[in-house]
Parts: sequence; structure tokens; C-alpha cells
Amino acid sequence: MSRSVTDGPEPQYEKVVSGYETFQHGETFECDWGGELPEFSLAYETWGTLNAARDNAILLHTGLSSSSHAHSQPNNTHDGWWESFIGAGKPIDTDRFFVVCSNLLGGCYGSTGPAATSPKTNEPYGTDFPILTVNDMVRAQLLLLDHLGIDRLHATVGSSLGGMQSLQLAATRPERAGRVVSISAATRSYPQAIAMRFVQRQAVMLDPDWKGGRYYGSSFPHRGQKVAREIGTTTYRSGPEWQERFGRERIGSGVPTLDEDFTIEGYLVHQGEKFCLQYDPNSYLYISKAMDLFDVTADAPDGRPMIDHIESPALVIGVTSDILFPSWQQREVADRIEANGTPTTYVEIDGHYGHDTFMIDLERVGEPLREHLEQG
Repeated sequence: MSRSVTDGPEPQYEKVVSGYETFQHGETFECDWGGELPEFSLAYETWGTLNAARDNAILLHTGLSSSSHAHSQPNNTHDGWWESFIGAGKPIDTDRFFVVCSNLLGGCYGSTGPAATSPKTNEPYGTDFPILTVNDMVRAQLLLLDHLGIDRLHATVGSSLGGMQSLQLAATRPERAGRVVSISAATRSYPQAIAMRFVQRQAVMLDPDWKGGRYYGSSFPHRGQKVAREIGTTTYRSGPEWQERFGRERIGSGVPTLDEDFTIEGYLVHQGEKFCLQYDPNSYLYISKAMDLFDVTADAPDGRPMIDHIESPALVIGVTSDILFPSWQQREVADRIEANGTPTTYVEIDGHYGHDTFMIDLERVGEPLREHLEQG
């Protein structure tokens, strides 16, 4: 084919198996939906220096697929998933800020997830792992911050699922967030996004090799995971980008086949195969379900919607070509926060990289981020 499936900007994802630090929480952790973990670990990495006042920390939340490796560092010199955004003089300036990024609770890059060994059975949790919420993930991260001696963040920052976590933290623990950044997220998951993630989970669970989630030590559900990621990829980018990048070009010039035939199909196959080698299918199921359950407009214990408790100056960024979290959902986030009198900046990017814009567009995402973080 004349166009490579790897042409064009792509996020940096890596299967991270070392180079991170580990926070061990040795006490029982009760989850929102009633399950519990006897203990858990969070893999995390840091950049920059925590100042004497311990008030210059930024907690960077990850999306579904990302590890703690947001930026290169001596123990892992490979580029991180937000390499261009973090560093000396970058939008998240490590000459000024101390940056913390952890792999999610439920993840598979060093944190406790379904692939981890249960201390009760000495076997992988599999689908005995409890249902998780975004709030569970945030509560685990707050325990990590306690361990690091950080009471109040300069900012909580995240995109996609990370943006959900950022809003959750600022809403449920407003005293711990100095500023809040939410990029390409939402106040809650809407039916279209829930439907797309449901179909992805079905693709995994209908693979005979899934075995009810107990595939560890044998063949894993490669085919289902591959199809799930192919479906997901169709929601991460945009039609205009793919029209420009692939058009209707075919892989070969012979008789069409019922399988991989157009270049865009080759691109989806490439993304699916690559992801299968990096990510645990059960983590994919649990974390995507947590996204579906997210709703920061639900009532807090005091009867007010959680989002109405956000009191930190907020930056909200949306992208016009995002079909997974459309820009109207970002405007809703900004409007809800601003309605309570909280200073809010909304930025809408007219770009064609779709949902993945937050991973790619350094100038139009990075500059508003820099300005917001440098205030105060």
C-alpha cells in the first residue's frame, strides 16, 4: 500500500512493566458498589521537585489505556504518553511543578487490577475483582497523595477518563484541589458512549478464550480484544482526518476481499493488534464500565449535585471533531461549574484529530493548559 497505517500523528502508548514506584496500601479498601480489596498497589511516577510548602503538586490522571509513564525519566527513558506536554518550560513546567501520575486502580501497568494476585486465593482476581467507579480510582489516588505528604494540589488535570477523575476529585474533595482541568470529558456518560463501550465489552466476553474472565495462564481473548479496540478506535479519531489520511485507497489492486481491503481497515487492524499485546482484557472491561457509571451530577451526601461543590478555578477544553465526548458535553461541564460562581475558562478547539486531539495538539491544548496552571 502507498500509505502506511502508521503515517500521521499517533499517541505514544507503551506496555510499562518497570521503571515506576509502587505505593502499597495494606488495609482493606471498600469500593462504592459494595465489593472490597484486601489491599492494593498503585504504580506511579513523578517529575520535578516538591517544594518546601508542598503546594506545587499536580496530579495527572490518565485515560483508559495509559500507564503512569506520562513522560520520560531516568528509570524509563522511553517517551511517555504526554511527553511533549511535560518538562522544563513545557505547558506542565517541571521547573515549577511537581507532577504525579499513577496507573489506575483496576489497571494492568503495575497497579492492582483483575490480573493481580488476590491475597485470599493466591490466584489472579479475574472477574472476582469488584466493580469499580471513577470515585474509587480517585480515592485510591488520594491515599497515594497522603503517602507523599501532599494535602492540597496546585491542580488536578486529566483528559477523557482522566478528565472525569479530575472533576470527581474537585467535586468530592474541593479542599484538596487548587485548580481543575478537564479535557474531552463529560459531567456523566451519555447513552451513545455507553452503547459503544458495551459493544466493545461484548466483543471481549463473546470470545471463547475469555472463559468468564479466567483466562490467565492460557490463551487470552485476542480476537475479541482486537475487535473491541478496532471499534474503540473508530470513536477516537475523526472522519475528516481519515478522509485526508486514507481516503478510499485500497491495500491492493486485485479483486476485493471480504476482510481487510481498504487502507483504513488496515489501520484499524494495526491498532487492534498492537493493543492486544499491551493491555489486559479484564482491565479493559472494568475500567470502561467505570466510565459508564460516572455521573458527577449525582447528589452528594448533602443533597446537592457533586459538581456544584467544585470551587477551584476551572479550565475545560473541548474539540469540535470529538465524537466520543462531543464538544457540547464540554460546554455543559463549563456551564455547570460557572453557574455556581466558580471562575471557569472554556476553550473549544476546531481540529480534526477527534478525541485523540488532547494527545496530539501541543499548541492548542498545551497553551491554555500552561496559562491556567501559571495563574495563582
